[in-house]
Amino acid sequence: MKAWIAGALMAALAVGSAQGGAPPPGPVDATLRTSGGEQVRLSRWRGKPVILFYEDKDSTTLNSPLKETLFARGKERGLLDAAWVVAVANLQKFDFFPARQIALSYVRDEEKKVGVPILVDLDGTLGAAPWELPMKTSNVLLLDAEGAVVFRHSGRMKPEEQEAFFTALSRLVGVDLTGTPPPAAAAQEGRP
Repeated sequence: MKAWIAGALMAALAVGSAQGGAPPPGPVDATLRTSGGEQVRLSRWRGKPVILFYEDKDSTTLNSPLKETLFARGKERGLLDAAWVVAVANLQKFDFFPARQIALSYVRDEEKKVGVPILVDLDGTLGAAPWELPMKTSNVLLLDAEGAVVFRHSGRMKPEEQEAFFTALSRLVGVDLTGTPPPAAAAQEGRP
């Protein structure tokens, strides 16, 4: 399904991004909330790699090309269930009445559209240690099945950064997700 995109969670070798800094060592966790207000820990999604998008409301389209390519490649290679996709909405600036309820309602609507869980960060949890993610941009992270960050990037991804992401994800899921489709997929599409 659309388990590979988020509008608004990898490899044995850790891959950091120049834009994102070094990932925190070892497994990390955080307590956030669902769009319905219940507390939930990110460790709930362990057992498979996690593709995590952390964005504020003004940054949800910054990495739309990555999200679209991620879904297309996952579908094309039959890997839509190989990893979890978790989006986290940074709602810290909306943590007051009545803005909180309006923002949560919007997140619930978006969650239904994209078919991916969208958690909410009302306290700036992912901006604090050990995560230390920038709060006003799009952040893309890959976590291995045990919860260790093996790739992180903040801001709009350039094509070469997207390929680094797919290389790291490929290592985690054991299937090549880089630029060109495997021969069987190319043959189905009528390409040499």
